[in-house]
Amino acid sequence: MFNICFQACGIVLTIFLAGCQRTSSPQDQVAGYPVTQIISMDTAFYKEYVSEIHAFRNVEIRARVQGYLDHIYVDEGMEVKKGQLLFSINDEEYQAALSESRASLGSATAEATALQLEVDRVKILVDKKVVSETELRLAKARFDAAKARIEEARSAESHAAIRLSHTDIRSPFDGTIDRIPFKIGSLINEGTLLTTVSDNHAMYAYFKVSENEYLEFKKNKGDNPETNEVELKLADGSNHRYKGVIETMEGEFDATTGTIAFRARFANSEHLLKHGSSGKVRLATQVKGALLVPQKATFEIQDKTYVYLVDANNVARMKSFVPKMRFAHFYVVQSGLKENDRIVYEGIQNVRDGMHIAPTLVSMDSLLAQ
Repeated sequence: MFNICFQACGIVLTIFLAGCQRTSSPQDQVAGYPVTQIISMDTAFYKEYVSEIHAFRNVEIRARVQGYLDHIYVDEGMEVKKGQLLFSINDEEYQAALSESRASLGSATAEATALQLEVDRVKILVDKKVVSETELRLAKARFDAAKARIEEARSAESHAAIRLSHTDIRSPFDGTIDRIPFKIGSLINEGTLLTTVSDNHAMYAYFKVSENEYLEFKKNKGDNPETNEVELKLADGSNHRYKGVIETMEGEFDATTGTIAFRARFANSEHLLKHGSSGKVRLATQVKGALLVPQKATFEIQDKTYVYLVDANNVARMKSFVPKMRFAHFYVVQSGLKENDRIVYEGIQNVRDGMHIAPTLVSMDSLLAQ
């Protein structure tokens, strides 16, 4: 009988202890989460802007006179020098026009010479009282008209010479020949596009920035002379060999987009870049005392960005903040958080507001190194 009572008491005690363990377990166990600490640091952030790349000089070569294309002295893609002959148009018609204008000039000169002699003769007669002063004035008037015809003929000769010179088409500067759409023998009209010459020794990259970014650039420019320096990322993802410099910007903002265009100049000694190429300009922005928050530690509700802030009692509290910009896998804080604040870095999907956690510190330096 005693043994039965003892066994019964033992069973009751075991059930009681098991019940105590089950009810106390949730209270005693606290989930562990990686936590990092917000730091402040001076750093440079890069922003990329889609850009339009233009040659330093890009000129359309057009015919200035009409005629048949006699010769093509260059080929597409060929490097040319300033003054080099590119095309020639048949000049027989213009040679004839020049000869005609020269003949007219000679005739007008001869006529003026004869009238000059007439003025001298009439003047002698006037001095001898043989004829009246009126005859002398008439002779001088005819001579003045002849001199005017000389100027007219000389102008026609100059115009004909200019028209003849336009049958030879030369390069206005050192550059590269673009496509040539016409062949020898083609009838060329005045104003016809023959080709394009691009001076690619330097290139312009045009890109647009917002008003806020423009103001930020202007403010930082005075403190840091290197603010004007930019990089160019090419279409294949590689970087252009030479860094560029922002030279100028447009005079007003685009009312429809709220942006303003900047122009950066890049060296191009190997002629790698071509007129019309595409790329992205990388602009460095210097930020002093930037507060960094890993994007992995953030979440959004409606239009606000939140983190779980860990207080001195290791309780996680939802905290909203305003991000200023993105930098790699981090946000730069504009407001809402401060240096040395502790935030939950990983596993935020399982954290709840007011939840007690066991923090495991992850240094921000290690995250930056990654």
